[in-house]
Amino acid sequence: MSAAFTLSLDAMGGDYAPEIVLKGAALARERYPTAHFLLFGDTAKIKPLLDADPALAACCTIHHTDQVITGDTKPSQAIRQGRQSSMWKAIEAVKNGEAAGVVSAGNTGALMAMSKIIMRMLPGIDRPAICSLFPTRHGETVMLDLGANSQCDARNLVEFAVMGECFARAILGLERPSVGLLNIGSEDVKGTEELRKASQILRSSHLGMEFKGFIEGDDIPMGTVDVAVTDGFTGNVALKTAEGTAKLFSELLKSAIRSSWLAKFGMIFAKPVFSQVMARTDARRYNGALFVGLNGVVVKSHGGTDAVGFANAIGVAVDMIARDLNRKIGEELASIAAEQSEQEQSEPVEAVAGIAPQ
Repeated sequence: MSAAFTLSLDAMGGDYAPEIVLKGAALARERYPTAHFLLFGDTAKIKPLLDADPALAACCTIHHTDQVITGDTKPSQAIRQGRQSSMWKAIEAVKNGEAAGVVSAGNTGALMAMSKIIMRMLPGIDRPAICSLFPTRHGETVMLDLGANSQCDARNLVEFAVMGECFARAILGLERPSVGLLNIGSEDVKGTEELRKASQILRSSHLGMEFKGFIEGDDIPMGTVDVAVTDGFTGNVALKTAEGTAKLFSELLKSAIRSSWLAKFGMIFAKPVFSQVMARTDARRYNGALFVGLNGVVVKSHGGTDAVGFANAIGVAVDMIARDLNRKIGEELASIAAEQSEQEQSEPVEAVAGIAPQ
């Protein structure tokens, strides 16, 4: 992104804030020399860190806040009592036009709740979704929702498919991303009524996506589709299971290497290969989940990430701003709405909804 732009950072959000936030901003500044950062948080803690890095200080402005939203703060409590917090003020800067996007490693529920209240939703969207990348055999797959909505109807799933498809084109550079609905089987008769309704709507639409129908859990790491769509409950369980499995594999591998001198000796020759695999599955590489559907760019970094991971989260925000993701989402949703309106005028309501006549 060559043009100058400003990002708002919740400097107090995350397990290791503000140190990691500022170190991540320093790395991001090297990638994006035209970036300017608004740092919201405790000046007494932020300023000494900036003083130690004059290059970073030159592209940062501190906005002092006394309040901090902790990891155990309930979203409702954060909204009622946290309007002077670093998180609230960082989001508000985007709403007021002072920044093009916001990045926070703080409390996910509070960040989502505050963002919905301050920014509102894009026209035509009922709910936002948490969207991120997932490593696969063939590269990377976009997955959503990862925890924002525990229950979804057919319309929500269709909206997620559109938003995920736009995200895939913006981040992965795909001209016609393939999309699948996560289900308990690939057959058309499987799954809930809402899943089947969503599938019917997506099959009949004339969007640029390639709808593959239903996919199963093992299709995600296989890279069967470019975009995997599901409700937030299922998506979050799938994500945490995958993260836990990756950690288990890493621990078992390290334990096996330490088990004998022969294993340690063999590791000398295998290390380049293992390093390549570890780099592909490094969680920091995929850090930065976008809250799609909001009337603004909000990126959630993992709370326990390091500087590299936070810099990557900043990179996600930059990509979304540069590619004007929200405008593209709005255009595609408007196209679906127009198609459904035409169908409703030409067909009985029961047929459009997929309900058999009595």
